[in-house]
Amino acid sequence: MTPTEGPTPTGNDAGPDPQPGTGAEPVAEGRTADDEATAGGGAGEDASGEGLPGGGRRGDTVAAVVRQWRAVHPGLDTGPMEIIGRINRCAALLQQAEDAPLRRAGLSRPEFDLLGALRRTGHELTPGDLARETFSSGAAVTKRLKQLTERGLVERRGDTRDRRVVHLRLTDAGRDLVDAILPVQLAYETAVLSGVDGPEQGELAALLGELLSQLEGRLGVLRA
Repeated sequence: MTPTEGPTPTGNDAGPDPQPGTGAEPVAEGRTADDEATAGGGAGEDASGEGLPGGGRRGDTVAAVVRQWRAVHPGLDTGPMEIIGRINRCAALLQQAEDAPLRRAGLSRPEFDLLGALRRTGHELTPGDLARETFSSGAAVTKRLKQLTERGLVERRGDTRDRRVVHLRLTDAGRDLVDAILPVQLAYETAVLSGVDGPEQGELAALLGELLSQLEGRLGVLRA
């Protein structure tokens, strides 16, 4: 098992499509997100809070995995595991809780991502545009759009010059739903990060931004 497995999908959809280069692969059937994150590899410290070059605070529950791999392969550099394992572990825990407001609204995470893309861009998008914005396959986007259209959250408009092209936009109900859910999501994220000092949050955001930018540029996963 490697540390490249991500969070358990939640909601009424199978969950977001894997994002190439980010290590966000679906959890294997029959296993929980915690199982996958723990089995995949973690980072930080041993049970005493010492001994791992990745540092970390006491309570890093996946640190034992690093010790186990070092026992099996003493000369192996576990540095990448200590970073990617932590990212996946955090993603698993965060997404499980973050999806609660979506479930109450009868939405899956991928469906909300589509609605959010239409809201934040502020203009009509084609299914292809939405696939690129949400890192999803065309087939998955088509299925989700059908459900959202039937619920009256998204409306379709045919192109006047090319009948094969469809333009999509939020209905008033769709816009109101996104605007109602987003503050709840942000409030949850604020509470989660409350234990991290402001300057540390900025440093963490900058480091993650640099990593994401490198992955997107190297692997061509953004608007390829």
